[in-house]
Amino acid sequence: MQNFYYNIPTKIYFGKGQIEQLGKNLKAITDHVLLAYGGGSIKKNGLYDKVIEQLKNAGIQWEELSGIEPNPRIESVRKGVEICKKHGIGAVLAVGGGSTIDCAKIIASGTCYDGDPWDQVIDNSKITKALPVVSVLTLAATGSEMDGFAVISDLTKNEKWGTGNDITKPVFSILDPEYTFTVSARQTAAGTADIMSHTFENYFTTEKGAYLQARFCESILKTCIHYAPIAIQTPDNYEARANLMWASSMAINGICSYGENTAWAVHPMEHELSAFYDITHGVGLAILTPFWMEYVLNEDTVWRFVEYGKNVWGILEGSDMEIAKEAIAKTKAFFASIGLPSSLHEIGIDETHFDVMAQKAADGGLKYGFIPLNKEDVKKIFQMAL
Repeated sequence: MQNFYYNIPTKIYFGKGQIEQLGKNLKAITDHVLLAYGGGSIKKNGLYDKVIEQLKNAGIQWEELSGIEPNPRIESVRKGVEICKKHGIGAVLAVGGGSTIDCAKIIASGTCYDGDPWDQVIDNSKITKALPVVSVLTLAATGSEMDGFAVISDLTKNEKWGTGNDITKPVFSILDPEYTFTVSARQTAAGTADIMSHTFENYFTTEKGAYLQARFCESILKTCIHYAPIAIQTPDNYEARANLMWASSMAINGICSYGENTAWAVHPMEHELSAFYDITHGVGLAILTPFWMEYVLNEDTVWRFVEYGKNVWGILEGSDMEIAKEAIAKTKAFFASIGLPSSLHEIGIDETHFDVMAQKAADGGLKYGFIPLNKEDVKKIFQMAL
């Protein structure tokens, strides 16, 4: 295990009724916030009214930015920055899923930056200061409620990049599983795929001495496999929603990756799919992950797949390679069982942009991954996924 610095500063208020913690804790930070959210779901489920009540009771003024996209656009970031600078906003309150929180983070940093916030998307070293970010989570998926990362798109350039650092970690986040009861079956499935992909990115590492981190990852994967079908079948099952919500946070807050080298592979590839086709992130991850697994499986990597097969799927018989291949097959079958597509053609993607997508993904650091990948490797994975 390698040396590491442990820092997860976000305060979490988890459970039923924790929205009551919002007003007083936010008031301690500022008396004027930007309220950022996506579509109309928070108004339909009553959360918007509860947030406004908290702000009013605490004597907090607010401005609003609505309509943040599922793949948040730089245009929304720029609009939020403009509002914050105009009104002297003291914090950004994100109410929604990971896309809303991601957007809020770069609004927060962009407000403290003299240039265009896209500069901070393509170069996170330009994020040196940010307004405080607070989140009220409505979707278990990205883990953005407890990390500093953000993914922002500029679809005019077919670009989607991850950015952020410790400065953009939320100050506190409210996680009430009841606010995920209205999440659709497809969104629940896609969110689960996102959680599992974050976990896989941390799990498939060449660091063999990080035993505890690997066991953390396996427990998160087993939690998703157990509870996702329950949440899909019974959307108001609190136990299922609560476990998925906490799995989302734990998958990417650092606890699974401290002490090891991690260089993500599937996410950079999926970002290219989203940048060109604006698909749901979790859907793209569910499609690509099993094919990436098949591609990187060899005699040098089989040890990790064997651990995965035995400890997550309970596959105890067969040779190492047989166990590994069965584990990959079970992964693909699981995603299909919760209603996610298994190939790119199912979501209308063909080879048209494979060359440029593969090059851009490879340029994103794939040479440092579990298995180093270049442009041709990525293109082959895309082709396998057709």
